[in-house]
Amino acid sequence: MRFRPPDLRHRPLSILHQETSLVVIDKMPDFLSVPGRDADMDDCVVARVRELFPAATGSLAAHRLDMETSGLMVLGLTPEAHRHLSLQFEQRRVHKTYVALVEGHVEADRGHIELAFRVDLDDRPRQMLDAVHGKLGITDWEVLERHAHATRLRFTPRTGRTHQLRVHAAHPDGLGHPIIGDRLYGTPGERLMLHSTSLAFHHPLDEAPLQFEIPVPF
Repeated sequence: MRFRPPDLRHRPLSILHQETSLVVIDKMPDFLSVPGRDADMDDCVVARVRELFPAATGSLAAHRLDMETSGLMVLGLTPEAHRHLSLQFEQRRVHKTYVALVEGHVEADRGHIELAFRVDLDDRPRQMLDAVHGKLGITDWEVLERHAHATRLRFTPRTGRTHQLRVHAAHPDGLGHPIIGDRLYGTPGERLMLHSTSLAFHHPLDEAPLQFEIPVPF
């Protein structure tokens, strides 16, 4: 059965930084970045930002986090800021890091993954490896801490493909250790243990470097 996000309307959106051109938020887990396809899936980051900043115009979201993933997102509050920020993501000028807990004991201390994948047309939104028709995803990773039955990792994605870190973690050709709580690629749990913990980009008005970091909630 397809997972439907819980009703989180009672929980306020966490604003970390705001100004006239942009806002940085800490997204909740199991919360949509943009509206879903169904009419009752309209509560999302973009909708909340429009409510909080009624003067904001344009598409707002310069990038997305998977519904299950929590952590840092930046949104442009003007069309010009949105275009500038979106272009930074397209040109890979944005530096992002994530922290995850994965199943089992990861032997190596660090590694590099390059795997091409695409959506499984028969089982959306699951992604599948496809060296011919897929888009290449590139991820660096390093071990932060080892536990009895799990390993804490830092992921640094060099590209921004859908479900990239989840696929790279779970697939045997990648890390071979699914992220804990992954309903699609691992074992369902209370939540997906994947958090966007740092985000660095350039200000859309003057190109000044900006960097944000938040703690990991697990």
